[in-house]
Amino acid sequence: AYDSLDPTGNITIKWDIMQWTPDGYVAVVTINNYQQYRHIQSPGWILGWTWSKKEVIWSMVGAQTTEQGDCSKFKGNIPHCCKKDPSVVDLLPGTPYNMQIANCCKGGVISSWVQDPPNAISAFQLSVGYAGTTNKTVRVPKNFTLKAPGPGYTCGAAKIVKQS
Repeated sequence: AYDSLDPTGNITIKWDIMQWTPDGYVAVVTINNYQQYRHIQSPGWILGWTWSKKEVIWSMVGAQTTEQGDCSKFKGNIPHCCKKDPSVVDLLPGTPYNMQIANCCKGGVISSWVQDPPNAISAFQLSVGYAGTTNKTVRVPKNFTLKAPGPGYTCGAAKIVKQS
């Protein structure tokens, strides 16, 4: 019965654009663990991707990148991350509430859907710049990677789906 949701028992990564900004957008990224019995254990997940254009991450809520990259061409307002291929980690429980969004800040730990459905999800928000400001000009990030303790994961190509 559980399998009807996602018969493959995969982990899904959703990238929902919530609003447009002067140079890009704000998105909520959600990781759902539809695997039946495999938890993602501490020290948790690391999500990576490669930008399609010259995007930067202005700010993040509920997660952070492991490196800032070279932001030297920016004066004044410095992005959170300028890397072409950022790696993102979850924040820890106990993160101040003004730096959290729903389902964040579990130290990268995600339960399995069968055993603990409310905790089978992890989410963070990011503000992306230099990105295009309409559905026509935004490009999907490429080469998603999901690292977690234990055997690794292989990610398929991102595809555009109906809004969630």
